[in-house]
Amino acid sequence: MISPIVLEAVAVIAGILCVWLQTKEDIRAWPFGILSVILYVYIFHENYLYSDMILNAIYIILNIYGWWNWSRRKTEVKSEVPVQTISSQGHIILVGIIIVATTIWGWNMEHFTRAQFVYYDAFTTVGSLVAQYLLAKKYLENWYVWIIVDLVAIPVYLAKGLHLTALLFGVYLALCIYGLLQWKKQLKPVASL
Repeated sequence: MISPIVLEAVAVIAGILCVWLQTKEDIRAWPFGILSVILYVYIFHENYLYSDMILNAIYIILNIYGWWNWSRRKTEVKSEVPVQTISSQGHIILVGIIIVATTIWGWNMEHFTRAQFVYYDAFTTVGSLVAQYLLAKKYLENWYVWIIVDLVAIPVYLAKGLHLTALLFGVYLALCIYGLLQWKKQLKPVASL
């Protein structure tokens, strides 16, 4: 049997590789993402972190979708699916979805579980799902949502004593800022949400 610390290390390394390759618009990011989230489903299950387990199970589907979407018109490495932006109306819709879904998720966690930091945790879950969807569709705004999610998640993980996970999210934060800057260079005015 593989040691839990080895599984976690592989999941972390695969996750970092995934985000790094996504900043480069490299389609090879998606298999690393799938590996990372599959391992995290198991890790979170074994540690009784069921919301995180469910989130990562959903990530499996979103990573498969992202891989498929980016590969529709593929070249050797880079996806030819163009970087897009969301319309002003799309921004309002996304913010509304995040606020409503965060409120509903947080309220349920507060009233039906023993969860801590319920609304912060709800926001990071909802925000992560929205950001992952936007990433799969190749919308530039995914990086802004990820940055906000990371800024909220880091102090929560520190408060829970999860220092390595907070450090991982610090790396993710830096990669998201880098990804935002890289994708802005590739931006072409096209479709909107």
